[in-house]
Amino acid sequence: MSQDDEIVMRDVTSAGICIGDRIGREAASQLDLEEALEASRYASHPYSTHPREWPPLIEVGETWELPSVLIERYNTAGGEGTALCGIFPEIRRAWASVDNSLFLWRFDKRDGQCPEYSGEEQAICAVGLAKCRPGVFVEAIQYLLVLATPVELVLVGVCCTEGPDGRDPYAEISVQPLPDYTISSDGVTMTCVTCTNKGRIFMAGRDGHIYELLYTTGSGWNKRCRKVCLTAGVGSMISRWVVPNVFKFGAVDPVVEMVVDNERQILYARTEEMKLQAYVSGPNGEGPLKKVAEERNLLNQKDLSQGNRQSAVAGRSNKPSIVSISPLSMLESKWLHLVAALSDGRRMYLSTSSSGSGSTISFSGFNNHRQTPNCLKVVSTRPSPPLGVGVGLGFGAASVAGRTQNDDLSMKIETAYYSVGTLVLSDSSPPAMSSLLVVSRDSSVHSQAGSSSGPSSRSSRALREVVSSLPIEGRMLFVADVLPSPDTAATIQSLYSELEYCGVEVSGESYEKACGKLWARSDLSTQHILPRRKIVVFTTMGMMELVFNRPVDILRRLLESNSPRSLLEDFFTRFGVGEAAAMCLMLAARIINFEDLISNIVADKAAEAFEDPRIVGMPQFDGSSGLSNTRTATGGFSMGQVVQEAEPIFSGAHEGLCLCTSRLLFPLWELPVMSKKTSSDTMSEDGVVICRLSTSAMHVLESKIRSLEKFLRSRRNQRRGLYGCVAGLGDVTGSILYGTGSELGATERNMVRNLFGAYSNGGESANKRQRLPYSPAELAATEVRAMECIRQLLLRSAEALFLLQLLSQHHVARLVQELDANLKQALVQLTFHQLVCSEEGDQIATRLISAVMEYYTGSDGRGTVDDISPRLREGCPSYFKESDYKFYLAVERLERAALTSDAEEKENVAREAFSFLSKVPGSADLQTVCKRFEDLRFYEAVVCLPLQKAQALDPAGDAFNDQLDASIREHALAQRKQCYEIIANALRSLASPLASPTLDEASRSQYICQIVHLGVQSTDRAFREYLYKAMIELHLENELLEYGGPDLVPFLQNAGSHSESQVGAVSTGSSPLGHSGTQISSDQAKYFDLLAKYYVSKRQHVLAAHVFLRLAERRAISLGDSPTLERRRDDLSQAVLQAKNASNSDGLVGSAQGVSDSGLLDLLEGKLAVLQFQIKIRDKLEAIASNFESSVAMQDSDQNGQVLDGDSSDDTNLANAANEMAMEVSSELKSVTQLYNEYAVPFELWEICLEMLYFANYSGDADSSIIRETWARLIDQALSQGGIREACAVLKRVGSHIYPGDGVVLPLDVLCLHLERAALERSERIENVRDEDIAKALLAACKGAAEPVLNAYDRLLSNAAVVPSPNLRIRLLRSVLVVLREWAMSVLSDRMGSSPTRSSLILGGSFALENKAALNQGARDKIANAANRYMTEVRRLALPPNKTDGVYAGFKELDESLLSPFSF
Repeated sequence: MSQDDEIVMRDVTSAGICIGDRIGREAASQLDLEEALEASRYASHPYSTHPREWPPLIEVGETWELPSVLIERYNTAGGEGTALCGIFPEIRRAWASVDNSLFLWRFDKRDGQCPEYSGEEQAICAVGLAKCRPGVFVEAIQYLLVLATPVELVLVGVCCTEGPDGRDPYAEISVQPLPDYTISSDGVTMTCVTCTNKGRIFMAGRDGHIYELLYTTGSGWNKRCRKVCLTAGVGSMISRWVVPNVFKFGAVDPVVEMVVDNERQILYARTEEMKLQAYVSGPNGEGPLKKVAEERNLLNQKDLSQGNRQSAVAGRSNKPSIVSISPLSMLESKWLHLVAALSDGRRMYLSTSSSGSGSTISFSGFNNHRQTPNCLKVVSTRPSPPLGVGVGLGFGAASVAGRTQNDDLSMKIETAYYSVGTLVLSDSSPPAMSSLLVVSRDSSVHSQAGSSSGPSSRSSRALREVVSSLPIEGRMLFVADVLPSPDTAATIQSLYSELEYCGVEVSGESYEKACGKLWARSDLSTQHILPRRKIVVFTTMGMMELVFNRPVDILRRLLESNSPRSLLEDFFTRFGVGEAAAMCLMLAARIINFEDLISNIVADKAAEAFEDPRIVGMPQFDGSSGLSNTRTATGGFSMGQVVQEAEPIFSGAHEGLCLCTSRLLFPLWELPVMSKKTSSDTMSEDGVVICRLSTSAMHVLESKIRSLEKFLRSRRNQRRGLYGCVAGLGDVTGSILYGTGSELGATERNMVRNLFGAYSNGGESANKRQRLPYSPAELAATEVRAMECIRQLLLRSAEALFLLQLLSQHHVARLVQELDANLKQALVQLTFHQLVCSEEGDQIATRLISAVMEYYTGSDGRGTVDDISPRLREGCPSYFKESDYKFYLAVERLERAALTSDAEEKENVAREAFSFLSKVPGSADLQTVCKRFEDLRFYEAVVCLPLQKAQALDPAGDAFNDQLDASIREHALAQRKQCYEIIANALRSLASPLASPTLDEASRSQYICQIVHLGVQSTDRAFREYLYKAMIELHLENELLEYGGPDLVPFLQNAGSHSESQVGAVSTGSSPLGHSGTQISSDQAKYFDLLAKYYVSKRQHVLAAHVFLRLAERRAISLGDSPTLERRRDDLSQAVLQAKNASNSDGLVGSAQGVSDSGLLDLLEGKLAVLQFQIKIRDKLEAIASNFESSVAMQDSDQNGQVLDGDSSDDTNLANAANEMAMEVSSELKSVTQLYNEYAVPFELWEICLEMLYFANYSGDADSSIIRETWARLIDQALSQGGIREACAVLKRVGSHIYPGDGVVLPLDVLCLHLERAALERSERIENVRDEDIAKALLAACKGAAEPVLNAYDRLLSNAAVVPSPNLRIRLLRSVLVVLREWAMSVLSDRMGSSPTRSSLILGGSFALENKAALNQGARDKIANAANRYMTEVRRLALPPNKTDGVYAGFKELDESLLSPFSF
């Protein structure tokens, strides 16, 4: 598509708004016939004359003589037999009967055929044609002839056969006798037969009753055909059975005419006495016939007769009578239902509803105005057309002038025919020759309709008709419309069937008959699609075809005949400049259907008239608009109001183009392009999606629209008309013609206002003086700009129709099968306006084209892209662009690659597809395409194509421009991320074995590495970050650390930190202690953890230690996001390990020195120790809470619902407090001071307190109260919980942990005395305390060192004030004996390399003397001296022998063993 023909959607949208408004006004301008008749009551001239200088409005097309065989038969009968005639337009046949013979012949062309049917013996008295009900006869029988004789009713089948070319379905007919479908008339002579569009047959008898003829296939005893009387009561039926009709002498008023309103399901009947009856047959036309109204005095309702009885009798011969009745279609009127033509030329319009009107026509809701018939009343009377006004062929005036003075100048109508707005009267008032008066709607007055109110508006809405008079030979017998051809009818039906404004509702009627109703509308709005109307008149002398010239036909004749310019100007004046220009445009573009082709001369003259400023005018400003806007409602001037700017009035050429375009698009614009077809035999409730319009209808409309667009383009290229006027404006031309400028308004509505006739100069509204914003040249350029927008709209509309035809040819139902439910619903609701003008319509069209391409490029091989793409590129290039062509070529290559087994060829074909797509990255459907590349394992395209599309979507890099608004940046980044997600999905597929079960691990790793390599090489910073996040999410940390780019560390730092300053502390290697305790979420922790692993892998141990420390000390953002203490311990342990590795590493310059200087290792180890205390405190608190809760539960079960005592309540409170403290201590790291003061001491965790005091290197006097009190509380706590054994166990556990100490943390004197006293007290009561328990516990606390324990006992025994009690002293001496023995055994075991247990056996066994030499002499002396000293001390005690002898003997035995001659 060249630049000149390129469609700018902004222009299309602007023109679409303008044309949409025009279409809305077109629909609103259509008046109901009742409103037009009401307005015409106040008009002085309801009839107009056709200009004599113009070509005739109605002309005789052809005349035919009656078939010779018919004339011969009639002459043979001597002119006295029974003869009837009529026309069956449904089968294109005229008919006539002579006695018992029926003749049928073609009335619209001469084919020489006139078949005769004479199967009856009696004369035919009534004839009718009915549609054949389905399922009764064979398919070949389409219609039934209904023949009534005085004695029988006969059905005859009619078979229609199409011609050789297949275009004429009624080329030949044959009649098929049906002998089983003949019944007796029961002596009733039928006067007329009428049939409904659903095949029901009604007959009127001379007895005044209405009958229905029913027929079925027949089964069993049932008759195949029967006659039912619908209007007679029970009494009348019995009377008929008993007394034959010939013996009834009462007055009978037979029905002479019946007509059916198939839209409202009403049957009207007219009797000889001018009585009208109305019957209804149910809402669907299949119910029983029911009389709803009967009116005898219709002529009196409108004062048709005046005066007394005598004058009425005297003037009885002049009283008008009803000549004919005809139903009015709903297209003509919703409130008027029947028109009756009178013998004096007047018309009565009747309604069957008692309610009034008062509604307007709209696009929808047409059926809502149907009301149940309940009466027959005259609503309006139309005066008779004046004699002599019709000048169709110039005979009317002459016929009036030829009458004598005594002749009655009133009309004498013999027969009348009314159909869709046209009335044909046979006037026998002329003395010499009868004439036909044809009354039709005058189209010219519609161009004068205004929007103002008052008398002028009423006059513009009044019904005006033009009268034409034609002479005829003989009498008019029957008139019928010549229906459009089947092809034309099918096209019109498809276009207008769902447009209720036009009322083309088939409802069982043939397309031809239903579409003929459009003639009721103005010729101006339908002449572009409807052919010339034709009627055929059956007279006693032959047949005559009358052709109605449309306004465009008259204009064509004027242009063909080289008429004076004044006639052309008169034509423009009569129809209005806009309407006349529209007709010129139709002729110039050749979009009107004619029987013959439009000559080039006529087309050129029409184009010249369309562009002639002397005829269509020039665009100008409304000089009175600014002034008129200053007037107030009262008619004066308001000095306080701002004078509005003058509005431009475009030329008639622009107005004509708008009218022509809106009428072409009218049946499409606001209606959906698709519909759902449902059938009873399908189980689906959704139905099948099909194109609403037929392919032939869309083709017809497309050709018309393309012809119009082609004409406008040629005038632009040739610089004709206004195009030539604006050609000299230089650079302004480009912006005017192609929309590249920015001066046309900020929004679409403003642009439409500027382009299509509502100007505002903006910014200067304070100036109250009227001003002209544009020069005449600029104003002309603006009109050209507006016309160019409409041209682009036409081109886009033609392309949309072409696309719809293509979709229909490929079966839309099949194409939409794969669409999701939401897209299907959007497609069904999509209007043509949206398809042409909206982005949504463009997207849906793209999706449908994609479905067509998938049909061709599918694996089953229906074709290639080049099989269908040329049609798309030529027919709808704005929907199928060059980029789309390359895209589908790539898709075709992908399909071929998928079917190729050779690996090298597969890769080459895939690379070809990648090459195509790389040229059009912005138009590719990446979701589908990249998935196909994934299946081919061609991951280069999977990575590169989304990155190219991301760049195409955001070429300026708005996502990274901090100078732009945040919403713009976010939108650009969101578009990029949609592309990135495709690459991430490919990674997910590879990372999940379930998604790719056939892929081995080696290949999986290879492809993942390939994607990562390609991604890291990208210059798109946002994508690399997105890739890193996706890899972390997929647990591809190892691959990320191995192949990550140089920006991986900054990415991890930024992702884990809240600010750049925090990242700087870590990245530079400095200690991040100033940031300890920073709030970090679990997601951020992932990045820090990965950063630490990265540092470890790169042997940057100091940085890794800092990151692990930061992870251990982090504070949670939310309560549930807090890491456990065990996790913190793991992180700190890792930090200690990395610090140790750094101190042992010689590879990093300055690392060991940095650790030595900062004491990082000591710091980390100290933090780890404090964390261990914290974990212990938490566990203790949880245990305390659990114990208290168990205690409370046991008390509750024991008390069985009694009120809790105070202790139970305290336990509950303690349990709650312990739980709260446990949760608090688990939330974050605490200092050793906090742990000691806030948790350990309040909950009496004395053991942990001692450990923390030892860890803190607590120093003080030996009598330090804190140490002593803590130990005392710990021992008391143990004693209360488990007695001496528990206290000894605690002493062993705690003492061994903190020994060796400086005597402050482990005060042996205090512990010894405290335990010995407790043991003495408890042994005297209930507890069994062994002598060695305390001594061995003290020895264990000192890690087996006996001397410190012995020294403690020495100090106690030497101070009588401290240990005054003999019992306590003997208790201490027993413990001393245990200490000395243990000391001796430990010395022996050290020398012999045996355990202390075995040493005790040796020392007291048979080998004691032999092994004593192994004892250390120094230790032996100390032990011996102590034993001698304590033996003396035992003797000094004032205690009974039974308490001292054993102790004394022990010391003595020990001493003797040490003093043996075999001593070492």
